[in-house]
Amino acid sequence: MKKIIKLLMISAFSLDAADSMDSWFKEGSVRGNIRYYYIGTEKDGGNQADTSQHSNAIGGQLGYVTGSLYGLKLGATFMTTHPFALPEGAANTEQSTLSRYNAKRPSASVSEGNQGFSVLGEAYAQYNRDNYELWYGRKVIETPLIDAKDVRMMPSSVEGAIVTVKLTPALEVSGGFIDKFKQRTSDRFEDIIESALGTKTRAITGHDGGYVLPVSISYKEGAVGGKVYDYYAPDFMNVVYADAMFTNKLNSDWSYTASVQGISEKSVGNADANLAADTTLAGGRINAQAIGLKMSTTYQDTMFVVAYSHVFSHDGEHDSLVLPWDGTPLYTNVLTANNLFGSDYGKGLTSDTAYIGGTTGMKVGIMQKLDFTGITGLSTEVSYAHYDGERFTLGAEEDVNVQLLYGIGNLSLAAKGIWVSNNTVMGNDPHATAQVNADFTQYRVIANYKF
Repeated sequence: MKKIIKLLMISAFSLDAADSMDSWFKEGSVRGNIRYYYIGTEKDGGNQADTSQHSNAIGGQLGYVTGSLYGLKLGATFMTTHPFALPEGAANTEQSTLSRYNAKRPSASVSEGNQGFSVLGEAYAQYNRDNYELWYGRKVIETPLIDAKDVRMMPSSVEGAIVTVKLTPALEVSGGFIDKFKQRTSDRFEDIIESALGTKTRAITGHDGGYVLPVSISYKEGAVGGKVYDYYAPDFMNVVYADAMFTNKLNSDWSYTASVQGISEKSVGNADANLAADTTLAGGRINAQAIGLKMSTTYQDTMFVVAYSHVFSHDGEHDSLVLPWDGTPLYTNVLTANNLFGSDYGKGLTSDTAYIGGTTGMKVGIMQKLDFTGITGLSTEVSYAHYDGERFTLGAEEDVNVQLLYGIGNLSLAAKGIWVSNNTVMGNDPHATAQVNADFTQYRVIANYKF
């Protein structure tokens, strides 16, 4: 953070024109949001104890970006979340809108997860010239495997630098360096490798931390688009993600989009050797691959979606997808089966439902605008997902999600209901069956005002 502040100060005080600096700030923009979030979860434990948790939180973001001065902009975003009306007893609080990540750190208590926090989630310098863009500092980014995942009170963010070059109007490449990760339920910018592996970082990588080098190429022209990302973390793993899509508008009423995706992950360097030598760390070296297919069809104000995914299995290896930085890219994601908590401290090798080795996922959904009711901005989404595989020894998991959404101007409201049978999660070793024979019901109410 000291480096960021130093860069901002050098950039500001090296400018010799007072009037230029004056307009630099005057032409800046303020943006933000105020958010309320209620979440309540009821679990019928099956082979575990029944639980009931809920929480209320209010908070949001306040950001400022300067105008452009010779291509240079400075930006910062303050983020905060504060609980209220919590249930009695720390174990009865739903921590996913509060400090869940912090409570997973070594020597932390359960009650630490019930606290609110504030953090400078973004603080960066950005330079644009011609077809080049470079940013350095803290920033919220959205990529397939390192993502913002803004599904609770605030997004996740990273610390590093990325340069993007637009080679043609349709073709863009980028590359960078990321060494810190702040998960959405934490105020800590943690070493990005330690965030994933926790107390096993040295045993697996031979180091106390590390970094990720992401590079990408993306193409979009007319009806065709696609992208390829490579994430290289020395002595940990290399991940390649690719997708492609084709959109066709048949007439004024009908259109469709067909998409395909693939993911391949391999441990590298020290991690490859250490995971192979000690299978208790993760069930073996990382060797995970997955494919996904999706077809969406739109007719006037209605969209239908069908998606398929499959994660391949490999005996004696860690064949579940490793997604420690809030990337949950499979097309069969729903509100629950999305590996959301694989980004908790030290939980990067765990996996959830669609992301478990050997799992086949299917999802169908419908999104319907309800303007015909006379309430402009009202819509609903309903989805059903089914996940099964050789490690679902207690039966397939089924998820039903229902959402009622309303938006007018800068205000959005959402009510969500989630019903899950045979909730399935796996520990670090994807071959050690850890299915929880549990059904759970979850309700969420979210109000968000942007300015």
